[in-house]
Amino acid sequence: MLFMVFFLFFTLGQCSVDYNALLSFKDSVFDPSNSLSSWANSSNPCSDSWYGVTCNPSTHRVTRLVLENLNLSGSTRSLHHLSHLRLLSLKNNRFFSSSRVNLSSWRYLRHLYLRGNLFSETFPTGISTLRRLHRLDLSHNDFHGEIPMAELTQLPYLLTLRLESNSFTGPLNSIPSFSCISDFNVSDNSLSGDIPSWMSRFPISSFEGNKALCGHPLTSDCFNRTALPASITQKMHHPETKRLSNEVILMIIAVDAVAVMTAIVSVTWCCYKYKCLSQNEGTETKSGSNSKSSRPNSIEAEELVVLEGCKGFRKVGDLLKSSAELLGKGSVGTTYKVVTDGGDVVVVKRVRQRRRRRDVDGWLRIIGGLRHANVVCLLAYYNSKEELLLVYEFLPNGSLHSLLHGNRGPGRMPLSWRTRLKLASEAAKGLAFIHGNKKAKILHGHLTSSNILVNNQGNAGISDSGLHQVLYSPSPTNDDYKAPELKLNNGTDDTTGLKKYTQKCDIYSFGVILLEMLSGKTASGNGEGGMSLVKWVQSVGKEEWGWEVFDFEMLGDKVMENEMVGLMQVALLCVATLPKDRPKMSVVHGMIEDIRGKSGRNGGNGMVSILDHFSSDSSPSQSERTLGL
Repeated sequence: MLFMVFFLFFTLGQCSVDYNALLSFKDSVFDPSNSLSSWANSSNPCSDSWYGVTCNPSTHRVTRLVLENLNLSGSTRSLHHLSHLRLLSLKNNRFFSSSRVNLSSWRYLRHLYLRGNLFSETFPTGISTLRRLHRLDLSHNDFHGEIPMAELTQLPYLLTLRLESNSFTGPLNSIPSFSCISDFNVSDNSLSGDIPSWMSRFPISSFEGNKALCGHPLTSDCFNRTALPASITQKMHHPETKRLSNEVILMIIAVDAVAVMTAIVSVTWCCYKYKCLSQNEGTETKSGSNSKSSRPNSIEAEELVVLEGCKGFRKVGDLLKSSAELLGKGSVGTTYKVVTDGGDVVVVKRVRQRRRRRDVDGWLRIIGGLRHANVVCLLAYYNSKEELLLVYEFLPNGSLHSLLHGNRGPGRMPLSWRTRLKLASEAAKGLAFIHGNKKAKILHGHLTSSNILVNNQGNAGISDSGLHQVLYSPSPTNDDYKAPELKLNNGTDDTTGLKKYTQKCDIYSFGVILLEMLSGKTASGNGEGGMSLVKWVQSVGKEEWGWEVFDFEMLGDKVMENEMVGLMQVALLCVATLPKDRPKMSVVHGMIEDIRGKSGRNGGNGMVSILDHFSSDSSPSQSERTLGL
C-alpha cells in the first residue's frame, strides 16, 4: 500500500512537470488567433480538450505535441521539460531561439519537425543523443554553420533528413554512408565540395541551390573546379619532374599503340568469321534448308495470342518494332512500357524464367480471363520454347511502393489517409476476386506493394496475378513479405515451393502491405533492433500505436486515428503466424469497407488527392529504347 501511494505521488509529480511546462510555453508565445485557448489552468493536459497535446494513457506523460500553421511566435525553451516527447511538430509558425537549440532532453524523440520557422542559430546540439530518431525536418529556417554529419550517422534509425532552405555551409565529402535514410534534402544552402557517391542515389532536387557543390547527380564537374595543390605545381616546373613526365608520356603512347593494334586484329577476325557464317547460311538456304531457327527475325512474323480488350497489334513484330521504355527488372523478367505505331500504350513483360507447367497456354488463358476493375488485365501473350512475352494494360501512376516510399523531392505531397484507405480497399477487392475464381484456384504468389499499381483515375490494380503458378520463379524473393510457413524447411517441394504456397500466403503478404500503408515504413521495417516491420509492429502495444507506429504525415484528428486503429487490427489478423488464423480476402475486404463506411465512404476525396499527388510528381523519365530480341 505504501509503495502504491508513493508511485501515485511520483506519477502526479511527473505530470505536473509537463503541465507547468505547457502553461509556461503558452505564456511565452504570441498567439494571435488564440489557438491555445483550450490550455486552461484548471484542466488536465491529457484530456482531449487541450489542442495538439497527446499523452500516454498509462503514464499520463505528454508524448506528442502538434502545433502546425498557427502563426505562433516566441521561444520554445520551456518545451525542453517535456522529457517524454516522442513527436514534436511546430511546422510553419514563427518560433525562434535566443540561444542554440538543445535536443538532449528529448531522448525518446522519434519525429522532430521544425520546418518553416525563424530559427537562426547553428545546428541544434545533442543530436547524437536522439538514438530513436526517425525523421528530422529543420528545413526553411535560417540555421547556419556546418552540418554535424558525424553525429547524424550515429542515429541508426534515421529515415528522413530535411535541411533545405537554410544557410548551412561546409562540405559533404567526409560523410559516411547512411544505411536507412530514404528521404534526404540539403538544397538551397551554401554547401561546397563534391557530393559523396552514396548520396548520388538521391535526385538533383536534393542538392540544387548550392553553387559551390558539385558531382553526381548535379551536372557540374568537380574535377574542373579542383585547383592543383601548390606542391604539385612546383613539381611540374622541376626539371626531374619534367623528365619523368616525358617517360610517362612515352609509356602511354606505347600502351595506346598496342591497344590500337589489338583492336584492329580483333575487328578483322570478327569480320572474317561473320563472312564465313554468312556464306554458310547462304549455302544452307540454297540447299533447301529454310528452318525458322536460322532467321533471327522470324519471330516478328509470329502471331500473338490476343485476349479480350487487346487492340492495335496482332503480331510480335508490332511490339518489337515499337518504341520502348525500360520500367524495371524483377524476379519474373524485364518490364517495358511500349507505345505502338497506333499510339496504344501497353506493358510488355519479357519472361526469362523456365515454365513449371506443360499447359502454359491454357493457364495463361485462364489468367487472361480475369477481368476486374482492380486487377491489371493480361491483354495478349506469345509463348514459344525460347520466349515468353506477356502484354498487360498500362497503369500510368506507378506503384503503391513508389507512392509510399519514393523520394519525391521538395514540396512533395504526402499520400493522405483517405487515399491510402481507398487503395487498401480496392487492392483487397481485386485480390478477393482472384482468389474467388471458379475456373481454377488462382493465387498471386508474389504480392508486394510494388505489384499494386494505380491507374489514371487513382484506382488500385493487382498486377502479375497467377504467374507464380506458371513459372519457376521464387515465392516472394523478399522475405519480409513471405509467410512464416514458407520459411520452414519441411521437405515439401523445396525446389519450387508450389505445394507449400497457398492463398493464405497471399493474405499474409497483403497484411504486410497494410502495415506499410499505416506506418510509412518499408516491409524491411527499419525498426528497432533490426526487426522486420511485422515483428516490430507486433512488439508495440496497442496503446502506443498512435505515437510509435502510425505515419505522422497522416495524423490529424481522432476519427482518422480510430480508422487507423481499425485497419491495424485487420493487418494483424492477416499476418497471423498460423494460416488458419488468417481471414479470407473477401472477409478482409468487407472489414476495410466497414472502416470506410464509418467515415461516410468519402472515396471521391481520395481520388482527387491521389491525382493531385501525381500532378506534382516530377520524376525524370527513363530513356527510350527498342524492345529487340
